[in-house]
Amino acid sequence: MDIPVFILAGLLVHFVFLVSIFDIYFSSPLVHGMTPQQTPLPPPAKRLVLFVADGLRADSLYELDGNNTSHAPYLRAILENNGSWGISHTRVPTESRPGHVALIAGFYEDVSAVAKGWKENPVEFDSVFNESKYTWSWGSPDILPMFAKGATGDHVYTFCYTAESEDFGAQDASKLDTWVFDHVKSFFNSSRSNQTLFSALNEEKVVLFMHLLGIDTNGHAHRPNSREYKENIRKVDEGVKEIASMLESFYGNDGKTAFILTSDHGMTDWGSHGAGHPSETLTPLIVWGAGVNYPQQVTSQFFEDNVLKEWKLENLKRLDVNQADIAPLMASLIGVPFPLNSVGTLPLEYLNNSAHFKAESMFTNAVQVLEQFKVKMNQKKATTLSFLFTPFKPLSDSEQINFLKKTRLYIQQQKYDEAVSLCKTLINLALEGLSYYHTYDRLFLGLSIAMGFVGWTTYVILVIVKTHTNLTKTVQSSDKESAALLYGFTFVGMMITFFLLIQTSPWTYYIYCLLPVPVWYAVMRELHVIQNLAANLWSLPISQSLGFILISILGIEILVFSFFYRATLTVGLLVFAGWPVITQLWVQAKTTTLIWTVLCALLAVFPLMPVVGREPNIPLVIAAGLLTLLISGFSLASSCKSENKYRNNEDMKVHFYQMLSIALSTYVVSNTHNSLKNKQGLPVFNQIISWTTLVSSSVLPFLGPTFLFQRLFSILLSLMATYLLLSTGYEALFPLVLSGLMFVWIHMEQEALQHYGLSLKPKLAVFNFAYATDITQFRQLHLDDIRRSFFFVFFIVTAFFGTGNIASVNSFDPASVYCFLTVFSPFMMGGLLVLKVVIPFVLVSCAFEAVQVTTQLSSKSLFLIVLVISDIMALHFFFLVKDYGSWLEIGTSISHYVLVMSLTMFMMLMNGLAQLLTTKRLDLSRRTKHHAT
Repeated sequence: MDIPVFILAGLLVHFVFLVSIFDIYFSSPLVHGMTPQQTPLPPPAKRLVLFVADGLRADSLYELDGNNTSHAPYLRAILENNGSWGISHTRVPTESRPGHVALIAGFYEDVSAVAKGWKENPVEFDSVFNESKYTWSWGSPDILPMFAKGATGDHVYTFCYTAESEDFGAQDASKLDTWVFDHVKSFFNSSRSNQTLFSALNEEKVVLFMHLLGIDTNGHAHRPNSREYKENIRKVDEGVKEIASMLESFYGNDGKTAFILTSDHGMTDWGSHGAGHPSETLTPLIVWGAGVNYPQQVTSQFFEDNVLKEWKLENLKRLDVNQADIAPLMASLIGVPFPLNSVGTLPLEYLNNSAHFKAESMFTNAVQVLEQFKVKMNQKKATTLSFLFTPFKPLSDSEQINFLKKTRLYIQQQKYDEAVSLCKTLINLALEGLSYYHTYDRLFLGLSIAMGFVGWTTYVILVIVKTHTNLTKTVQSSDKESAALLYGFTFVGMMITFFLLIQTSPWTYYIYCLLPVPVWYAVMRELHVIQNLAANLWSLPISQSLGFILISILGIEILVFSFFYRATLTVGLLVFAGWPVITQLWVQAKTTTLIWTVLCALLAVFPLMPVVGREPNIPLVIAAGLLTLLISGFSLASSCKSENKYRNNEDMKVHFYQMLSIALSTYVVSNTHNSLKNKQGLPVFNQIISWTTLVSSSVLPFLGPTFLFQRLFSILLSLMATYLLLSTGYEALFPLVLSGLMFVWIHMEQEALQHYGLSLKPKLAVFNFAYATDITQFRQLHLDDIRRSFFFVFFIVTAFFGTGNIASVNSFDPASVYCFLTVFSPFMMGGLLVLKVVIPFVLVSCAFEAVQVTTQLSSKSLFLIVLVISDIMALHFFFLVKDYGSWLEIGTSISHYVLVMSLTMFMMLMNGLAQLLTTKRLDLSRRTKHHAT
């Protein structure tokens, strides 16, 4: 197979493997075509007021301060005297959009929305706002428009402030909430002179929604334990009190207004959210007004979190709900149809109404969830052959009729408790059934992908053995055999296509099921290579072969484990530290070995540190900047002493400019931190320097010389200037230690090469990336090259997990980008955070490029081994993906798989980027290297 064809096939296969997980696990669970269900009895409230305090933690609202007073005295008085309270349990991802969808539409974020950056739902959905007669909403432009956009007709109105107002560096973010309260008041005042608006406000089934973003913004900027965060809670409390009083007065105390205050998600102590820590998933819920139960006194109640005593609420009944349960509660209070896609269960204990009303509401809830189940079942039935279709037995057609008849009979006989109990059972079964049909094809698709995976990995191993080793002899297969093979696989492909065609399967199923056919055809064509390889392996001593296989498995298992436990990387690095001793390399290179061992031990400390972002430590960032300056100054001094290191003054100027960038970055980090601490915002001068540094760091390496260590050092300095600006603590030291180890690794590989007698040791000091490497110099693969490739994959994984984990990457913490911008911009901030993750990757990739060139290996041969290692890891994670347990576990398992798959494609790009960074110079008179592949 030609190299371009092979690369294209590789990218295509990996793209299919990556996308498959979204089809198998991330396909939209939403269905359409259900009949709206509404409680037949008159509702207790004419209107509903929903306050969502974005980013408000349950403990922050309920706890008392040192003087035994609440941060929110009005809301505390409400839950003690007028309403019901509890904790709303959210799900991962704990972000604003998924949280609001669960609250207002009643379903947990359609995971396929990840493809749209959680900005909008790719599938239309129903919501309480859509079912209302009128909804007026005030707040953030990031949240309100999506509910207006999905609404049918023109009855959902939004009033938003500008996106620029969401500034994490602002003096006081609580002004966002003050804006909302002020605009609501002026809106109601203006309605007195606007008869149309006044009439609309006095209609039934009206929703007033206030999205309060100040608490979230202050939490990101100052942390949830800060004075600003707590002061913002106090301001929200005062605002809620004023709005409630104003509304009671406006409606003449008619007692027909229901109020709900809750939050979309919480926040960690270090000001981030997105993952599944209890501080992120536990949010407050206080409900009062029309149709809502009064506080219920209890003598004792037990909850696993044991916080009631601390909050001094142990004698008031706590009513916990799942976040999606709030949507049916709102629908029931104002008498609108339950949102069509809602999976919430109506929390009856919040309702202060007749037993008949509660039973009817619960029955409506059960029928609404059952409707979704029936649509999903019919969809699956229509696309499956009748003899292959396995129905969900607990809810067969007869069982459904039986449940509904029984419940209706109980209601008629006024056996309301029995009716409610039956409805809850029916809801749980319908939700199980929904999940059953949603995951109906999962095993079948999973096996197809696994077949393709194993086939592809086998094929890559055969390509390595055939083209880069001396283990096989070239054998011509007969035309008859080739033709029989081709016809055989064509027949299999046609059978699969026919089977999918008569089932009217989606077009993606054809790709997943047909992909293994050409892959295994390619493998079977290399049957002679497999036979030769098997013969060679049998000729080796069994202990040697088994030892090699065991070490390979152990190495890959360590890599897999490191995704779950970062400390595994520490163990791996300590083993690396002892590698020269085990292989006797230390005998010929004692000094290099000593430096290698020290740097491995130093790098091994990072995975043991807490995840980045929890505790900002600006002095450490400044120390890293000064250390970089010291090292670059020392490098400059030593290069001035030795002759001919720098060809001209231009190289000297580039080095000076890089040192200046480091110095400026260190100053900007320190100055910006102080400015934000004093609530003076982000200085414009600092912002200009930050963006200039970012742009220049991508150009400067190309201006320096292409001698091996000078070019690598130039790349480090350029990237380090940007990395410092994106650092908040100890991670600023990480690229320095990592690069130090990479420099020593290049030397160690030279020693290893000499140790195994594979080639003469080139002079690294004068080695120039830019000079073309003669293709005849490339050697065949040696067993030690597998170890070399494993080191690269291990260092890549260390570059990713050295200072964080999956949850820290998922958690949104904007503190790292404050030198660049403080106004909320998810894509800009996300892009900068991705850049921060990529920088250590680039450093490792450039070092690996140097290792390939100096050990006289073509980049293709080593890269193919890397591909095999990462594909075996990906297959591991494919089987570890799960759809049970907590949402954090499900999300993490999928993230692991996506990460390894992306890593494989990403390393192809990194390989190209590393070649570009190391070989090119912005000087047309120089020759550039064409790297062999």
